[in-house]
Amino acid sequence: MSVRRAASESGRVPTPEAVPPFDPELSVVLAAMRKESTESVTPENLEARQERDAATRPRPTAEDLRADGRFEVAELCVPGPPDGPDVTLVSARPSGLVGPLPLLYYMHGGAMITGNAWSVLPRILREWALPLELAVISVEYRLAPRAQYPGPLEDCYAGLAWAAGHAAELDIDADRIIIGGKSAGGGLAAALALLTRDRGGPGPLGQLLLCPMLDDRDSTFSSHQMTGLGMWDLTSNATAWKALLGDRYGAADLPPYAAPARATDLSGLPPAYIEVGSAEMFRDEDVAYANAIWQAGGQAELHVWPGAYHGFDSLAPRAALSQDARNARTRWLRRLLAQSGTRSRPAV
Repeated sequence: MSVRRAASESGRVPTPEAVPPFDPELSVVLAAMRKESTESVTPENLEARQERDAATRPRPTAEDLRADGRFEVAELCVPGPPDGPDVTLVSARPSGLVGPLPLLYYMHGGAMITGNAWSVLPRILREWALPLELAVISVEYRLAPRAQYPGPLEDCYAGLAWAAGHAAELDIDADRIIIGGKSAGGGLAAALALLTRDRGGPGPLGQLLLCPMLDDRDSTFSSHQMTGLGMWDLTSNATAWKALLGDRYGAADLPPYAAPARATDLSGLPPAYIEVGSAEMFRDEDVAYANAIWQAGGQAELHVWPGAYHGFDSLAPRAALSQDARNARTRWLRRLLAQSGTRSRPAV
């Protein structure tokens, strides 16, 4: 790839001249998207985009999620962070399973500015809860800019602490909790792993980070290389981070819990699964995060899906690349759970 060495607008990275191609199947889906679905999010249109998302994003009811009795579903209102509101958790598990189940504690995507805890559950229940015999809790954290850092993260921490402390009531195994999320939810999961480590909170078994949103500085090569392309670009990302961080956006002393790419100590973290597309702006920050975990002596499995843009598997679920990605995630979860089950059983 050739690159012009002129400085970008930020003055921090070279301006790219070439970009990795999109996967052919994914490219067809992207080309068919309506213009308003791919336009950048700006401070001027943010409120309208949030209103549109709230009106159009699926929000299945508890009865919908029960899927004719296949799942047990409950909406829980639990104590939130100090000086914060209560937190809603959507708890679901396959019906008829006896004994404490491993838990996937999941945070939805939406760039910290959109999304809800209910919309992500049908696929998670179908693809992971049933075949892996998992309980799932999805967190309804507060959105920016109405709630800024650390509010959304503290919501997630409060919900996790409550779930671990009420494991017997929920019939879950507090020693086998996997935290995970996609995009903004992946960033929250990474931040939550750091926060629980440093506070001595509930220790996760693993962290599932799907195209995580990790770095507010927008200084990587890929963040500039892919701007204006795909489903999420530099303008949208800056808008979302500014909404979350307010006056602290870009601050030199921003804590790693706000933007995990800022972390200088990634030791002592649970095993991570990190995936990202080669043709999305989060590519370089996610690859760097995996590398930093390895350098700290930790464990991370990294997948960079060739030709994938942000959110590819949700937009093109039947594409071969999307199926490969879902299968890889499931294999990692199954392996992690099997290894933890072996460790927890007494030797014969």
